[in-house]
Amino acid sequence: MNEKVVSSFRNVAIVGPYLSGKTTLLESILFVTGAITRKGSIKDKNTIGDSAPEARDRQMSVEVTAASTEYSDVRFTFLDCPGSVEFAQETYNALIGVDAAVVVCEPVSDRVLTLAPLFKFLDDWEIPHLVFINKMDRANSNFMDVLHALKSVSSRPLIPHQYPIGQGENLSGFIDLVTEQAYHYHPGAPADPIPFPDELREQEHAARAEMLEELANFDDHLLEELLEEIDPPQDEIIQDLKMELGADLIVPVFLGIAERDFGVRPLLEALLREAPTPETTFQHRGIALHADAPLAQVLKTYFTPQGGKLSLVRVWQGTVTDGAVLNGVRAGGIYRLTGQQQNSLQEAKAGEIVAVGRLEGIKTGDTLSTNSGQPASELPKAEQLTPVYALAVTAEKRNDEVKLSSAFAKLIEEDPSLAWEQHGDTREVILWGQGEIHLQVALDRLRRKYNLPMATHLPQVAYKETIRKPVSSIHGRYKHQSGGHGQFGDVYLDIKPLSRGEGFNFNEKIVGGVVPRQYIPGVEIGVRESLAHGPLGFPVVDVAVTLINGSYHNVDSSEQAFKQAARLAMQEGMPKCEPTLLEPITAIDISTPKEFTSKVLQLLTGRRGQILGYEGRSDWNGWDKVTAYLPQAEMRDFIVELRSLTMGVGFFNWKYDHLQEVPDKLAEKVVATNGNGKTNGHR
Repeated sequence: MNEKVVSSFRNVAIVGPYLSGKTTLLESILFVTGAITRKGSIKDKNTIGDSAPEARDRQMSVEVTAASTEYSDVRFTFLDCPGSVEFAQETYNALIGVDAAVVVCEPVSDRVLTLAPLFKFLDDWEIPHLVFINKMDRANSNFMDVLHALKSVSSRPLIPHQYPIGQGENLSGFIDLVTEQAYHYHPGAPADPIPFPDELREQEHAARAEMLEELANFDDHLLEELLEEIDPPQDEIIQDLKMELGADLIVPVFLGIAERDFGVRPLLEALLREAPTPETTFQHRGIALHADAPLAQVLKTYFTPQGGKLSLVRVWQGTVTDGAVLNGVRAGGIYRLTGQQQNSLQEAKAGEIVAVGRLEGIKTGDTLSTNSGQPASELPKAEQLTPVYALAVTAEKRNDEVKLSSAFAKLIEEDPSLAWEQHGDTREVILWGQGEIHLQVALDRLRRKYNLPMATHLPQVAYKETIRKPVSSIHGRYKHQSGGHGQFGDVYLDIKPLSRGEGFNFNEKIVGGVVPRQYIPGVEIGVRESLAHGPLGFPVVDVAVTLINGSYHNVDSSEQAFKQAARLAMQEGMPKCEPTLLEPITAIDISTPKEFTSKVLQLLTGRRGQILGYEGRSDWNGWDKVTAYLPQAEMRDFIVELRSLTMGVGFFNWKYDHLQEVPDKLAEKVVATNGNGKTNGHR
């Protein structure tokens, strides 16, 4: 193979829902192309994909795995991407760097909805993609019925490239709709040409006509041939498939059984023949910089036990050499990956996906160039997903707490859909992610990679309290004698509520110096300190306090004494102001297929949500957007139930909006539960 030819590379993502068989397909591809001599299995935990311990423990992909192989003098780099929606950020970050994607799915019409978010991303980014209907031996639906179901979740026309011979356990081969040649499957060997099965002629003819009619929508010459009932030549059909696939105008559909290598070679042939080259992808993306200057982008970051930091990089143009300085950082090794196996390279050319070592300070999504510092312009990167699930975490060993921030930083470099914070009110360290499994995988990594076992619990809700009515002339006197100078402070305070969101306001109306000017700051400090823990046990907000009168002693008064006097006045006055509990309310917008909208509305009302409205999404046919206010206390497992109601595809964005009074009965329960001042969540 001549690696100097740019078109001798293909970068392909393998994507699809959880349990569709993506990792099994990768294993079959590597076996068929000779990259491995023996196939592993998910059950035996020895596949090239899913090589991370966290993936093997769960028998599911939790991060992108790269694997390179050669087929017909072309070097393919496949990116095996997670299927679980909780790891979608990994998939999206990888997809922006490939030439094409293979969408793997099962032949079950009822589950095609799970592909909707993936098709949406591919179409929005105009990433060419094919569909491989896997596990055809388990099909319980007619092939064309499955195909038509798939069409309902794609904005691009899906066209059949093959037609099955047999169904379910009786599947024995396929008909290539371009050549109209029938083939018989053989385990571990290429499919053999066989005579055309006459009993399928009518079905095959209908499927082929559907393929040609869709292609004719983009080719006037082909349309003329069809109108004149001229059978177009095979070369013309293949050229149309290549052109339309490369422009992301069509989605060809293939079929097979990856576990038995059925249909894998025809899929590879299509990727070889019809999928766009790196040059085509480069032009399609409109990357217009100096042709010889190295330009690359980080698709994924790993921290390996042996080699430290590795950045999975797509080289868009130029050549990246070992030791090159990228964004001011010297590359410490270039590697071609096959799972966890690393092969050292001296350089990587335009069109390759490789791993680059020791790019410290460089993150997933970053654009890399040999310019000093940052490149002149950034390549587009996948949008950051909103974190929707949280756990409060503490190190099991107290001495480990100092290591947390650096470990979290590395964790988030590997997986940018994670986030962490130390909450300003509850002081808890909170780890945010895309779901329960997502956070458990992150915690496993903390334990395995950084020897940081963590204890977890649901985050506390940051309740506040306020007051409903004003009180006047609340007296507070602090007098203390302990030998020598004593302590004396005397104040009268007015306390009144403010409008929601106004916070805290302190004023004074002292006349005649009854409280000397130098002691007034002490009064304000005392008031503020008392508001940190109100009568109900929570921080107090939206309150105005005015110092209206007082007295002092020439010798015994001090700022500290007036602070204590103010605290006593507040302790006396606040319970008389009808304190009430407030809870944080989030503004949430939920995206859901229309058939689930009524269930989502019920879910919101059942969690004390205030529905603001819903409407069809203009950018997503068949989906609604629901907007609402939802108490933060009701959000902690909201994503779990939302996904359960919507076949895993419903999602939401949220942000803090305002504080709102808690209903009396619920407030009594919260206050009783939190008599010690802790603000635990509830449901």
